[in-house]
Amino acid sequence: MKITSLIVALLTAGTLAVFGQEETVQDIKHGAKKAGEKIKEGVETVGEKTKQAAETVGEKTKETAETVGRKTKETVETIGEKKTQATTTAHHKSTKAVRKTKEQTGEERSSNREPNTPSPTDR
Repeated sequence: MKITSLIVALLTAGTLAVFGQEETVQDIKHGAKKAGEKIKEGVETVGEKTKQAAETVGEKTKETAETVGRKTKETVETIGEKKTQATTTAHHKSTKAVRKTKEQTGEERSSNREPNTPSPTDR
């Protein structure tokens, strides 16, 4: 009977150990599943945040490009206006100078002229 009791005790102890290990394995599986779910949620959150950041960067880049384009256009228009004004001013100044030169030349000719016909006192 002692041997039978010993065998039964060993079998009982072994069975309990197996059941204990089975429960531990189940706990490990459950913990791993929870950890996997948390990792998955974290990855999804990171993905969403990355997508939002990319959209924001895209919008800001587009706004910046539009601003640069508008400023460039304004600068070109301003330069064009100034160039036109400068050209007009230069044209007016040169026209005025030419007119002045013609007037001076005409005055010199009229003051340096001697009459072609002899005067009665010259005879």
